[in-house]
Amino acid sequence: MEQKKLEEKISQLRAYQKILWAYDHAIGVMDYDRMTSMPPGGAEHRGESLALLSGEIYKIQTDPKKGELLDALAEAEEDLDPRTRREVQELRKAREKLTQVPKQEVMAQEAAVNRAIVCWQKARENNDFASFAPHLAELIDIKRRYAGYVNPDGDVYDTLMDDYEAGMKQANMDPFFASLKEKLVPLIQQVKQAQQPDRACVEGYFSVERQRALSSFVMEIMGLDPQHCVLGESAHPLTTQFSKYDVRITTCYIEDSPLTNLYSVVHEGGHAMYELSIGDELSHSVLGDGASTAIHESQSRLWENNIGRSLPFCQMLLPKMKELFPEQFSDVSDETFYRAVNMAEPSLIRTDADELTYPMHILIRYELEKAIFAGELKVKELPDAWNQLYKKYLGIQVPDDANGVLQDIHWAWGHLGYFPSYALGSAYAAQIYDVLGKAVNVEQCCASRDFAPVRDWLTETIYRHGMTYAPQELMERVCGAPFDPDYYVNYLWDKYGELYGVRK
Repeated sequence: MEQKKLEEKISQLRAYQKILWAYDHAIGVMDYDRMTSMPPGGAEHRGESLALLSGEIYKIQTDPKKGELLDALAEAEEDLDPRTRREVQELRKAREKLTQVPKQEVMAQEAAVNRAIVCWQKARENNDFASFAPHLAELIDIKRRYAGYVNPDGDVYDTLMDDYEAGMKQANMDPFFASLKEKLVPLIQQVKQAQQPDRACVEGYFSVERQRALSSFVMEIMGLDPQHCVLGESAHPLTTQFSKYDVRITTCYIEDSPLTNLYSVVHEGGHAMYELSIGDELSHSVLGDGASTAIHESQSRLWENNIGRSLPFCQMLLPKMKELFPEQFSDVSDETFYRAVNMAEPSLIRTDADELTYPMHILIRYELEKAIFAGELKVKELPDAWNQLYKKYLGIQVPDDANGVLQDIHWAWGHLGYFPSYALGSAYAAQIYDVLGKAVNVEQCCASRDFAPVRDWLTETIYRHGMTYAPQELMERVCGAPFDPDYYVNYLWDKYGELYGVRK
């Protein structure tokens, strides 16, 4: 293709992506508003608007002229720079999937998600799974049909997982989870029998006003620019990216559970850091997002756990805890606070789970989703199946559905196949942190309250690239070797073995 014509088509490609970005921006604002401040009575009309907008995006992406543009650029692949080549690959992949799905299905899903979210919020408050069950069943049916359209000969659950993490299938996730069970359950059992730390300092009454002050402090320490990142409140903590210049995170304040807010802010702050640090040249591009859900999760888990629950971070944070909550922390030592923060104990709520038992929460959701799409489990049977698995893997009784099957919003969002990426992200984080620790003195960053060296390293190796590299390619570039889940297992054994005095 002659140079002038190629440049014209690349210009058209950039304009096309900017239009898609603008629609995504509008939908993102509406979705964020839905989760934080929409009055309940506005749900129906919000759903109509979202469905119509999704229909417009569908028309743009499936426009035959856009297909011709992408095909022409694909034919000139050797003449494209790496960024443009990758953009064409991602846009063609998305278009290929979408053109196989009828427009009415896309719009139906958007409307169904809107109804499901509204119902889930009420159902969780009222401990009423029965009211949510029809909405979940509808979304499961929509997802089955979607998988049948885009991959008619493939496994439904594999097809859904691949949307969140390219190449993530049961064939590789089954041995991954089997390994976690084999290697971590013995550690969990030994920790359960060991002497537990004193948690008095993180129990009692913690005013929301002072927790908000703690949130502001943590965001400042992490280096989250208030000109581009703000903190809101929602029933389920989340991160929403409108652009790399406008990222919103939320938290949930509970007066007798300060760690819930603290680590929600650090976790969502990790997501925000990624989005805020993507290269300027990728703004308005399909590549202007995290490499994958699991890579994104690796960054939130790295900040929350590998850094945020480390002894140096706790030492840095403790003076602020003493200032804000003197009644609980006046006589607390660094070691006591560190051990309280890292107490490992089977618990009901995934987002409050400690690092050690967290993968069991994901394993439970993985097994339930597999059973649903294999036709082995009905929606009405979910609560009992959920409770049985919590007893099997964590040894605890689930008192009600609000603290059980209704605790996560993901199924209401229609994010079926998403949960496995959480465990994979935690494992990615351990391997990335091992490399980070050799390049940056993280302990000194904590002591000086200056995380610029950490942010700079992560930006250079991961953040700025957005989706330029596929997840496994990115892992090899960052770590100098393919993904190895043993880093995760070894990290947990080293940390909790030392904390609880247990050995392999």
